[in-house]
Amino acid sequence: MENFSWKKYIKYLWNNNPGKISGVILGFVFSLSILIFGFFKTIFVLFFVGAGLFIGNKIDKKDDLFETAEDILDHIQKFIPPIFRR
Repeated sequence: MENFSWKKYIKYLWNNNPGKISGVILGFVFSLSILIFGFFKTIFVLFFVGAGLFIGNKIDKKDDLFETAEDILDHIQKFIPPIFRR
């Protein structure tokens, strides 16, 4: 038991079960943020984190943001009734 190292054990767990460890950490953070901030505030933050990730990914890939925005707006417009369209 003298050679036991938490660092080695955590590294072993991460190398053999990265999905499980990530899921546990994300679940813990998500549940903790719901307890601290509330459900809707947490969803609000997660929505904008996702939007930021999406935009950052487009910038990294050197995609045209205006073309992407037009595609998204065209897709959204399909769900709007014709009476409300311009």
